[in-house]
Amino acid sequence: MTTAPLLEARNLSVVRGGAEVLSIPDFTVAGNEVLSLIGPNGAGKSTLLLALARLLPLSAGEIRCRGESVMANRHLVPYRRRLAMVFQEPLLFDATVYDNVASGLKIRGLGRDELRRRVGEALELLQMTHLAERSARKLSGGEAQRTSLARAFAIRPELIFLDEPFSALDPPTRRTLTDDLERVLKATGTAAILATHDQMDALRLSDRMAVMHRGKILQSGPPVEVFNRPGTELVASLVGMENVLAGTVLDSREGLLTLALGEHRIAVPGRGAPGETVRFCIRPEHITLTSFDPAGGTSARNVLPATITAIAPMGIYQKLQIDCGFPLIVFLTQQSLGELHLAPQRTTFASFKATAVHLLRSGPDCHSTPKDD
Repeated sequence: MTTAPLLEARNLSVVRGGAEVLSIPDFTVAGNEVLSLIGPNGAGKSTLLLALARLLPLSAGEIRCRGESVMANRHLVPYRRRLAMVFQEPLLFDATVYDNVASGLKIRGLGRDELRRRVGEALELLQMTHLAERSARKLSGGEAQRTSLARAFAIRPELIFLDEPFSALDPPTRRTLTDDLERVLKATGTAAILATHDQMDALRLSDRMAVMHRGKILQSGPPVEVFNRPGTELVASLVGMENVLAGTVLDSREGLLTLALGEHRIAVPGRGAPGETVRFCIRPEHITLTSFDPAGGTSARNVLPATITAIAPMGIYQKLQIDCGFPLIVFLTQQSLGELHLAPQRTTFASFKATAVHLLRSGPDCHSTPKDD
């Protein structure tokens, strides 16, 4: 017998000002699953969270929890008691950390001893026991958000909604809180839906990822699959696939294409007819640069001479623009950049495996919405 998903929604629609801002035909979250929603500002991530939490009126659609509809007003209180929500802003009461963490439990009418025990557990989970009596007004941004998380986990929700919870924090605090969130989700087995701009958070925390754009889910699946095998050029751009190119099929045999890009030949997994133009993508971090021609000394099928045209810092990477007769973007660590003595106008060799290349059969403006499974 198939177990019903923890949360499922069908044909969700939200209309504002005559325009549909959310259109989700099919959405599910399993028990203990962590699902990330990624996409640009205005993609509909927060709108979807609020709609699923029944905090935003739906124009159409149905939401079920454990197979039971939660659309009738009489179902709202029992449904919401199974949920917790953490926003970008902590939204704390003017009270102590202890009282803030206890607030959801007090609403649920827990006895004094059970309340004290549950608050203590939550504070310990989020490593805040020493701050229990501190005023919320005297907390740092990271401490305030840690308090919000403790309050959410104290009620032992089946599902927690996380709406950009760390985006306002400085990088060191963000990394520490991400570590703790990952640990607590695993320890408690709580299912979560995380709306985030940070693709590294999504890769690290999620069992599944959904890419959103203009109120629709364009693609969902395991994070590594979505990042490395986007279904369309639009999804490729939204997951940071900066190298999207077009080539002409010269040959197709044994599941491998030979493509012509100007004077170069590129080996790509896939099938196609000679003369066909196909588009493909390569992640910048999957391209290797060397200061010498590695031909014969590398397992990569594709080796191209190149000239570095620009270098710019980008987070933990250096972003290099190179010219191989066609432009490519490459990500290297600062250490690799220094060890290779790379600089603008230097000649280098770019290499990448055929398996690092992914064919895109859809056009650049494709807005198809594969079923969210």
